[in-house]
Amino acid sequence: MKKFNLFKEIIVVAKEDFLRAASSAKSFAITYSGEIRYAPFADDTISIFEGQIPPLSPLSTTLSRPISSMLGDNYRIVEDDDRILIKASGAWQSIIGFNQKRALYDDTTGDGIAEFSDKKLEDIGWNATEFNISYREIVEQFEEKCEGILLCIEQEEPYQFSGMGFVFNIENAREIGFDYCVSTIKDKLENDEDFATLTDDEAEAKDYFLS
Repeated sequence: MKKFNLFKEIIVVAKEDFLRAASSAKSFAITYSGEIRYAPFADDTISIFEGQIPPLSPLSTTLSRPISSMLGDNYRIVEDDDRILIKASGAWQSIIGFNQKRALYDDTTGDGIAEFSDKKLEDIGWNATEFNISYREIVEQFEEKCEGILLCIEQEEPYQFSGMGFVFNIENAREIGFDYCVSTIKDKLENDEDFATLTDDEAEAKDYFLS
Protein backbone atom coordinates (compact mmCIF):
# COMPACT_ATOMS: atom_id res chain seq x y z
CA MET A 1 0.00 0.00 0.00
CA LYS A 2 1.13 3.52 -0.69
CA LYS A 3 1.19 5.91 2.26
CA PHE A 4 -0.49 9.20 1.33
CA ASN A 5 0.57 11.56 4.11
CA LEU A 6 -1.46 14.75 3.95
CA PHE A 7 1.21 16.64 5.87
CA LYS A 8 3.49 16.12 2.86
CA GLU A 9 1.25 15.60 -0.18
CA ILE A 10 -0.16 18.30 -2.45
CA ILE A 11 -3.37 17.46 -4.32
CA VAL A 12 -3.35 18.85 -7.85
CA VAL A 13 -6.72 19.61 -9.49
CA ALA A 14 -7.46 21.03 -12.93
CA LYS A 15 -8.72 24.57 -12.33
CA GLU A 16 -11.40 24.32 -15.02
CA ASP A 17 -12.83 21.14 -13.47
CA PHE A 18 -12.79 22.65 -10.00
CA LEU A 19 -14.56 25.86 -11.05
CA ARG A 20 -17.17 23.86 -12.94
CA ALA A 21 -17.88 21.79 -9.82
CA ALA A 22 -17.86 24.85 -7.55
CA SER A 23 -20.47 26.64 -9.66
CA SER A 24 -22.64 23.57 -10.28
CA ALA A 25 -24.58 23.76 -6.97
CA LYS A 26 -24.05 19.97 -6.85
CA SER A 27 -22.34 17.93 -4.16
CA PHE A 28 -18.90 16.88 -5.38
CA ALA A 29 -15.77 15.20 -4.11
CA ILE A 30 -12.09 15.89 -4.69
CA THR A 31 -10.13 12.65 -4.52
CA TYR A 32 -6.60 12.25 -3.21
CA SER A 33 -5.45 11.99 -6.84
CA GLY A 34 -7.10 15.29 -7.81
CA GLU A 35 -10.14 13.86 -9.61
CA ILE A 36 -13.52 15.59 -9.34
CA ARG A 37 -16.46 13.25 -8.74
CA TYR A 38 -20.13 14.10 -8.34
CA ALA A 39 -22.55 12.52 -5.87
CA PRO A 40 -23.53 9.76 -5.40
CA PHE A 41 -19.93 8.74 -4.82
CA ALA A 42 -18.64 5.32 -5.82
CA ASP A 43 -17.43 2.95 -3.11
CA ASP A 44 -13.83 3.34 -4.30
CA THR A 45 -13.83 7.12 -3.70
CA ILE A 46 -11.02 8.29 -1.40
CA SER A 47 -11.69 11.97 -0.91
CA ILE A 48 -10.04 14.98 0.66
CA PHE A 49 -13.18 17.09 0.20
CA GLU A 50 -16.89 16.38 -0.13
CA GLY A 51 -19.69 18.90 -0.31
CA GLN A 52 -20.90 21.81 -2.39
CA ILE A 53 -19.82 25.41 -2.60
CA PRO A 54 -22.65 27.62 -1.33
CA PRO A 55 -23.69 30.47 -3.62
CA LEU A 56 -22.74 33.99 -2.74
CA SER A 57 -25.21 35.79 -0.51
CA PRO A 58 -27.49 38.26 -2.31
CA LEU A 59 -26.19 40.81 0.18
CA SER A 60 -22.57 40.25 -0.88
CA THR A 61 -20.80 43.33 -2.16
CA THR A 62 -18.65 41.24 -4.55
CA LEU A 63 -19.67 39.26 -7.61
CA SER A 64 -17.12 36.49 -7.08
CA ARG A 65 -14.93 34.96 -4.39
CA PRO A 66 -11.28 33.95 -4.51
CA ILE A 67 -10.59 30.30 -5.26
CA SER A 68 -8.37 30.20 -2.17
CA SER A 69 -11.42 30.56 0.10
CA MET A 70 -13.87 28.22 -1.63
CA LEU A 71 -13.16 25.08 0.42
CA GLY A 72 -13.02 26.87 3.76
CA ASP A 73 -10.35 27.80 6.26
CA ASN A 74 -8.96 24.29 6.79
CA TYR A 75 -7.63 23.97 3.23
CA ARG A 76 -4.69 25.85 1.77
CA ILE A 77 -5.10 26.51 -1.95
CA VAL A 78 -2.61 28.01 -4.39
CA GLU A 79 -3.43 28.80 -8.03
CA ASP A 80 -0.83 27.68 -10.55
CA ASP A 81 -1.84 28.59 -14.11
CA ASP A 82 -4.48 26.03 -15.12
CA ARG A 83 -4.14 24.03 -11.88
CA ILE A 84 -4.98 24.51 -8.24
CA LEU A 85 -2.73 23.02 -5.56
CA ILE A 86 -4.38 21.91 -2.32
CA LYS A 87 -2.88 21.16 1.08
CA ALA A 88 -5.53 19.33 3.08
CA SER A 89 -3.95 18.24 6.38
CA GLY A 90 -5.81 20.95 8.29
CA ALA A 91 -9.11 19.34 7.28
CA TRP A 92 -8.18 15.89 8.62
CA GLN A 93 -11.14 15.58 11.00
CA SER A 94 -13.55 16.30 8.15
CA ILE A 95 -11.66 13.91 5.87
CA ILE A 96 -12.09 11.12 8.42
CA GLY A 97 -15.85 11.70 8.29
CA PHE A 98 -15.90 11.66 4.48
CA ASN A 99 -14.08 8.33 4.23
CA GLN A 100 -14.89 6.22 7.29
CA LYS A 101 -17.81 4.46 5.64
CA ARG A 102 -15.65 3.40 2.68
CA ALA A 103 -12.34 2.56 4.39
CA LEU A 104 -11.42 -1.07 5.05
CA TYR A 105 -10.04 -0.13 8.45
CA ASP A 106 -9.86 2.90 10.70
CA ASP A 107 -6.70 3.67 12.65
CA THR A 108 -7.58 7.24 13.62
CA THR A 109 -8.03 6.80 17.38
CA GLY A 110 -5.72 5.85 20.19
CA ASP A 111 -7.67 2.61 20.60
CA GLY A 112 -6.17 1.05 17.47
CA ILE A 113 -8.01 -0.95 14.81
CA ALA A 114 -11.22 -2.53 16.10
CA GLU A 115 -12.80 -4.05 12.99
CA PHE A 116 -12.78 -4.45 9.22
CA SER A 117 -15.62 -3.07 7.13
CA ASP A 118 -15.49 -6.12 4.83
CA LYS A 119 -17.59 -8.95 6.31
CA LYS A 120 -15.27 -11.80 5.26
CA LEU A 121 -12.20 -10.03 6.59
CA GLU A 122 -14.04 -9.19 9.80
CA ASP A 123 -14.77 -12.91 10.26
CA ILE A 124 -11.05 -13.59 9.78
CA GLY A 125 -10.05 -10.87 12.24
CA TRP A 126 -12.62 -11.91 14.84
CA ASN A 127 -11.58 -15.56 14.81
CA ALA A 128 -7.87 -14.68 14.80
CA THR A 129 -8.20 -12.86 18.13
CA GLU A 130 -8.71 -16.26 19.82
CA PHE A 131 -5.04 -16.90 19.06
CA ASN A 132 -3.94 -13.42 20.15
CA ILE A 133 -3.54 -12.22 16.56
CA SER A 134 -4.44 -8.55 16.49
CA TYR A 135 -6.11 -6.58 13.74
CA ARG A 136 -2.93 -4.49 13.56
CA GLU A 137 -0.84 -7.60 12.77
CA ILE A 138 -3.18 -8.50 9.90
CA VAL A 139 -3.20 -4.91 8.64
CA GLU A 140 0.59 -4.89 8.54
CA GLN A 141 0.32 -7.73 6.00
CA PHE A 142 -2.02 -5.58 3.88
CA GLU A 143 0.24 -2.56 4.11
CA GLU A 144 3.24 -4.62 3.02
CA LYS A 145 1.66 -6.84 0.35
CA CYS A 146 -1.54 -5.25 -1.03
CA GLU A 147 -2.10 -2.47 -3.53
CA GLY A 148 -4.00 0.35 -1.92
CA ILE A 149 -3.82 3.67 -0.12
CA LEU A 150 -3.09 4.44 3.51
CA LEU A 151 -4.59 7.92 3.80
CA CYS A 152 -3.04 9.52 6.85
CA ILE A 153 -1.43 12.35 8.70
CA GLU A 154 1.97 11.43 10.11
CA GLN A 155 4.70 13.55 11.60
CA GLU A 156 7.84 12.51 13.45
CA GLU A 157 8.49 15.17 16.09
CA PRO A 158 6.42 14.96 18.18
CA TYR A 159 5.27 11.68 16.65
CA GLN A 160 1.66 11.71 15.48
CA PHE A 161 -0.20 9.23 13.30
CA SER A 162 -3.81 8.87 12.25
CA GLY A 163 -4.93 6.94 9.19
CA MET A 164 -7.46 4.93 7.21
CA GLY A 165 -6.69 2.02 4.90
CA PHE A 166 -8.15 1.24 1.48
CA VAL A 167 -7.20 -1.83 -0.57
CA PHE A 168 -7.85 -1.99 -4.30
CA ASN A 169 -8.35 -5.77 -4.50
CA ILE A 170 -10.43 -7.06 -1.60
CA GLU A 171 -10.15 -10.71 -2.69
CA ASN A 172 -6.36 -10.44 -2.57
CA ALA A 173 -6.55 -8.89 0.90
CA ARG A 174 -8.81 -11.69 2.13
CA GLU A 175 -6.36 -14.31 0.86
CA ILE A 176 -3.35 -12.57 2.38
CA GLY A 177 -5.10 -12.08 5.73
CA PHE A 178 -6.33 -15.68 5.88
CA ASP A 179 -2.98 -17.20 4.88
CA TYR A 180 -1.14 -15.10 7.47
CA CYS A 181 -3.50 -16.29 10.22
CA VAL A 182 -3.19 -19.93 9.13
CA SER A 183 0.61 -19.90 9.26
CA THR A 184 0.65 -18.00 12.57
CA ILE A 185 -1.85 -20.33 14.21
CA LYS A 186 0.00 -23.43 13.02
CA ASP A 187 3.16 -22.04 14.61
CA LYS A 188 1.38 -21.30 17.88
CA LEU A 189 -0.16 -24.78 18.04
CA GLU A 190 3.26 -26.33 17.57
CA ASN A 191 5.36 -24.04 19.74
CA ASP A 192 3.23 -22.05 22.19
CA GLU A 193 2.40 -23.81 25.45
CA ASP A 194 -0.58 -21.49 25.96
CA PHE A 195 -2.32 -23.37 23.16
CA ALA A 196 -1.39 -26.92 24.19
CA THR A 197 -5.01 -27.29 25.35
CA LEU A 198 -7.71 -25.32 23.56
CA THR A 199 -10.84 -23.73 24.93
CA ASP A 200 -14.09 -24.25 23.03
CA ASP A 201 -13.72 -20.83 21.37
CA GLU A 202 -10.12 -21.53 20.41
CA ALA A 203 -11.07 -24.92 18.99
CA GLU A 204 -13.80 -23.28 16.94
CA ALA A 205 -11.34 -20.69 15.62
CA LYS A 206 -8.86 -23.46 14.80
CA ASP A 207 -11.54 -25.24 12.76
CA TYR A 208 -12.34 -21.97 10.95
CA PHE A 209 -8.75 -21.67 9.73
CA LEU A 210 -7.50 -25.25 9.54
CA SER A 211 -10.50 -27.38 8.66
